[in-house]
Amino acid sequence: MIAGLVQILLFQGLGELISKFVLTGLPGPVIGLVLLLAWLMLRGNLNPSLALVADGFSQYLGLLFVPAAVGVVLFLPQLKEHAGALIAALVISVVLTIASSAIILKILSGNRKADE
Repeated sequence: MIAGLVQILLFQGLGELISKFVLTGLPGPVIGLVLLLAWLMLRGNLNPSLALVADGFSQYLGLLFVPAAVGVVLFLPQLKEHAGALIAALVISVVLTIASSAIILKILSGNRKADE
């Protein structure tokens, strides 16, 4: 379990360093997650201690929503004031996400049929 935690912290630290000195526009944890994903893809298997730590983290992932819920309650008057703009932004972003996902799926499935 300690080895898995060290592995996660190592990749997060590498991501932070890359974010600080090379890719300043990207957050360090995101870079670290991409590096960890690349490492796991190159390795081809998942270390059991890393899987144990990841399962432990995912069990308590819901706790990350508590600060967001507090923020919603705290800023409820502002949210009510700008409800129209927020609803429009949410609807437009959902439609664009679904449309772009459909286009990407169509492109990728078209390439897959050509390979067969």
